[in-house]
Amino acid sequence: MAPKANALLTPEQAEAFAELADAHAVTPQALLKRLNVDPQHGLSDERVAEAVARYGRNELKEGEKTPMWVLIARQFQDTLVIILIIAALISFVLAFFEEGQDQWTAFVEPLVIVLILVANATVGVLQESSAEDAVEELKRFQTVTAATRRNGRVVALPAEDLVPGDIVELEAGVSVPADIRLIEIRSSTLDVAEALLTGESTNVGKNVNTLPSVNVQLQDKRNMLFAGTNITRGKGVGVVVATGGATEKGKICDALSEEKEEDFPLKIQLNELGDQLSKAVGVICLVVWAVNIGHFSDPAFGSYLRGAVYYFKISVSLAVAAVPEGLPAVVTTCLALGTQRMAAKNAIVTSLPAVETLGCTNVICSDKTGTLTTNQMSVQRFFVLGSTTSLAEFSVEGSTYATAKADASPFAITAMGHALDLGDGDLLGPIQNYPSLIEAAKVCSLCNESSISWNEELGAFECVGQPTEGSMRVLVEKLGVPDESVQMNLASLNNSDRAMACNNYWSSMYKTTNILEFNRDRKSMSVLATGPDNRQTLYVKGAWDSVLARCTQANVNGKIVKMSAALRKRLSEKITEYCEGSEAYRCLALATLIEPPFTSEDVEHADPSTFAEFESNLTFVGLTGILDPPRAEVRGAVEKCHLAGIRVVVITGDNKKTAAAICRKIGVFGEDEDIEGMAFTGTEFKAMSQEEKIACVVHARLFARVEPLDKKELVDCFHKHGLVVAMTGDGVNDAPALKLADIGLAMGSGTSVAKGAADMILADDNFTTIVAAVEEGRNIYNNTKQFIRYLISSNIGEVVAIFITAITGLPEVLLPVQLLFTNLVTDGLPAIALGFNPSEDGIMLRPPRAKNASIINRFTFTRYMLTGTYVGVATVLGMVWWFTMYEDGPMVEYHQLFGWARCDASSPVDCGIFHDPSPNTMSLSVLVTIEMFCAFNSISETNSLFSSSAHPFTNPKLVAAVLLSFATHMLILYVPFFATIFSVTPLTWTEWQAVLALSAPVIVLDEILKFVDRMKIRSETAQYRAEHKDD
Repeated sequence: MAPKANALLTPEQAEAFAELADAHAVTPQALLKRLNVDPQHGLSDERVAEAVARYGRNELKEGEKTPMWVLIARQFQDTLVIILIIAALISFVLAFFEEGQDQWTAFVEPLVIVLILVANATVGVLQESSAEDAVEELKRFQTVTAATRRNGRVVALPAEDLVPGDIVELEAGVSVPADIRLIEIRSSTLDVAEALLTGESTNVGKNVNTLPSVNVQLQDKRNMLFAGTNITRGKGVGVVVATGGATEKGKICDALSEEKEEDFPLKIQLNELGDQLSKAVGVICLVVWAVNIGHFSDPAFGSYLRGAVYYFKISVSLAVAAVPEGLPAVVTTCLALGTQRMAAKNAIVTSLPAVETLGCTNVICSDKTGTLTTNQMSVQRFFVLGSTTSLAEFSVEGSTYATAKADASPFAITAMGHALDLGDGDLLGPIQNYPSLIEAAKVCSLCNESSISWNEELGAFECVGQPTEGSMRVLVEKLGVPDESVQMNLASLNNSDRAMACNNYWSSMYKTTNILEFNRDRKSMSVLATGPDNRQTLYVKGAWDSVLARCTQANVNGKIVKMSAALRKRLSEKITEYCEGSEAYRCLALATLIEPPFTSEDVEHADPSTFAEFESNLTFVGLTGILDPPRAEVRGAVEKCHLAGIRVVVITGDNKKTAAAICRKIGVFGEDEDIEGMAFTGTEFKAMSQEEKIACVVHARLFARVEPLDKKELVDCFHKHGLVVAMTGDGVNDAPALKLADIGLAMGSGTSVAKGAADMILADDNFTTIVAAVEEGRNIYNNTKQFIRYLISSNIGEVVAIFITAITGLPEVLLPVQLLFTNLVTDGLPAIALGFNPSEDGIMLRPPRAKNASIINRFTFTRYMLTGTYVGVATVLGMVWWFTMYEDGPMVEYHQLFGWARCDASSPVDCGIFHDPSPNTMSLSVLVTIEMFCAFNSISETNSLFSSSAHPFTNPKLVAAVLLSFATHMLILYVPFFATIFSVTPLTWTEWQAVLALSAPVIVLDEILKFVDRMKIRSETAQYRAEHKDD
């Protein structure tokens, strides 16, 4: 079978590494023979040179950066931008045909267009040039040195100098420099933190045992060490079997180098809009030109050429009117404003289009640990023996490493049923009256190598060491101590002192003389300690089945009794309930051996393989049920997703049983729901055919113990169904899937590699932040659609106005520079302010929109056309009113107005009136006023302007923008300098009354359209609910 293609390796290198792909399934001796290396001597210089030639160096290739000129060229590829470029060029050429004072003002139009294009291109280049640093971060993730045997000596080598066959020595605190097959363990245990690579939430114990199969999950390769992971405990020796791009880390880097092929939904929609506009503009311009060829020689133009230039200018005006020049800038600005609101909700956006894409997300693939859960192990339940026939069981308040509440009051420990002398629901008081609880506290505290500390910067308690041991430290603090004076003083301590106060009490009372380290064979650890009475006791904790099997006695509230068969059965049943029940607790048994028949010296000189002999004839004390509990607020967020038509899929490196228990708690699964066909392991997924994989994701809600590239394949399977996927992750292993997903959501506590590949960073690692971001994304899309509707309706109005005048022979209604002023200044500010619209009522009760749904559907197009047509007709009527009905105007006849171009010295009217700026000013003022009303109409797509949720003052920024835009319009009318540039003149009060009378009816028209839209949305939502009622 040919090795899988890897862009970081040559075909020859890939083939060479493929010969070592089964290293985990080969004995150390056979592997060393295959690599031709003596583990005591290591590789010789000659063998190293050969290996470098065959395998390459242990480094990741640096990807080529996109040239700046390519980034710049990309910014001018959109259809809207191309239309603007053409319009600017034509406007620049036509400016040379102007004469006298009008010539310098004619250059304003192309200059403004060019400035807009430069501004948009600058923003785009800055975005793209800083978008993809994930591979570079991955290179910096490389370790620095490795203790390597070369030529019979151990030398510290740069990690990039390692080659397959090198013998590497590793110990606690060292980062693994390459993928290594263990051949020797020199301590009782060797633990590795692999969470950033595999998603495994706890440290993984390693061994040298040969696996029976080549095809095993990454997490199950317990005899392998992977590049970039960290040794947390123990010492070992291994042989390098993969370097550079062939390592698991390298495969992730290779996946990261693949580009996303699909554009974001809004970009697709805007491109479609640009295509539609370009076609419409071309047709309309051609029609206008063709229809008016016969008018080129009209007397008003003086010559055929000047007539041709005049109507060519009208065609350019049509192009300028049709293209919303400010749209790209407004879209970018509004998305940027949306990112600020998201940042306030702990969602930091690194890619602007991601803001919009969140709104059409219909699948959220979420990691479990830290996102759905607190990522803080805590003892949720525990029990001791109340009698030989009953267990004293307790539930423990709190799900973090906090040892006391914020007000310094203790967490509650509540009896479950009859426990010792407590009734069901009673709170546990001071423990001095309960010998079995005192003994349990001793085991949890003394048999523990972790600690709890107060982080002043984060304002939180945190665990240093193993999370499970940290949870037991916290339980000790919650139980308290039997010394009344110490107990009374706890509430007065500051957070730093309170973190380990009770644990410090026990360590001061009992001196630890020996530690019997944990190993995977006996599945336990213990400490030998001497108490105040100089008696020695062995305190033991470990896997319940292993510890219970070595217990011959039990501590029944201070009395040592023989472990009967009935009691052992009762304990086994209860512990099985803890482990395999709905909670799926991680269980640790507690035991002691009082006055053991061996001394501290015996333990000190013993071989670790004999530690189980010391931990025999134990006395069972109790058991702790440990859990990384779900965040309290997550269940509500999952329910919100369900109502919004969004499926939550949990993808985790943890085991299936534990993950399923969490899923039931947060509502991904029902309490008693059969999860067959909805929950899969990575092994099950890998064994499926491609067709089965694509089919299984239709109903899947949980994938457990998945490998890094499985996540990427899962995203691809969701894409095959046309689903928009948001993927969370924090580790190196998540980066490829984050990049491929429509929205990559990296955790704030995650690696730089994950953050570099993601579109958004969750500062608080919280699932509820994702839901809040989705809601904000939907709101932003709604607002974006509103200002697009606002801008396009306005532009359609301008096109209609110009088209009417061109077809009917009316004078030019709006000059190009006036159109630009309207599109950029008076339209631009309200459009940006629409980005601050309040969230629509029930926005998370609607189903997600389809990714390929057109931003301009049939109904939306109808709204655009009806509103735009009214805007255009009213704009023309403003000019017609001034010419024919205004008492202080020329009061010309209609046939004279429509035949103005044929006006000459013999005409009964003064031809100069057709060049008066007043009618253009009337039309411009009507257009601006209508657009201000349309801005208020756009506060909500469906809710009435007169409702409590969509009246103007629900968006104060829009009110300010409308006032400012109108003030700007007044400025150009009443300041002579600007009036000259824009060819306008001041209006009288009578003229303003006519402006208002022509503008106000647009509010009535939009209210009717909103009512129809509300009915349409209700019908569509009801239909969606009916179709997905079983989801």
